[in-house]
Formats: sequence, structure tokens, C-alpha cells
Amino acid sequence: MSVKILIKRHVPASDHHELTTLLYEMRSLTSKQPDYISGQTLQRMDDQTECIVDSNWRSIDDWNQWFHSPERMAVQAKIGDLLGQETQYAVYEYF
Repeated sequence: MSVKILIKRHVPASDHHELTTLLYEMRSLTSKQPDYISGQTLQRMDDQTECIVDSNWRSIDDWNQWFHSPERMAVQAKIGDLLGQETQYAVYEYF
């Protein structure tokens, strides 16, 4: 069963450009994963420091494989260093 992952980050305005570059890098790597379906990046209108990535995968196992991959972890480490706080992940299944 396919799953949707919501990834939330808070981005200070001063770091917005650098985060955008890192998210493009992450999206490029993600799109090459065989069981990745689609995704989008959204910025909250009433709080421009909040960013959500909506990522869709064929299964939770496929997501977990990507989540623990060295490629993803390397880019995520750069994002964590930039933002100085943990990224929040929420996993949803379709029913």
C-alpha cells in the first residue's frame, strides 16, 4: 500500500536560499529512487518560515529504505546543520 510522508521544517528567512538549494539536491536524488511516486514542496502562506515536503512512496518499506540511505542522510545532515533543529516526519497510509 502506498504511503505519504509529510516532512516539516522551519526555515529562517536568512537561510531560505541555501535550504532551497539543498531541497533541490534532495529532490534530484529522491526522483531517481525506483519506488518514489511523486512529491512537492510547499511554503506556508501565513508563516513563510514553515516548509512542508509531501513525498509519496509505493510502500513504507520503500520509504524506510530511502530514509536510511547514505545519500539522503548526507543531504539531510546539511539541512540539519543549516537549520539547527530536527526535521519532523509524519507517515500516512491511504485507506
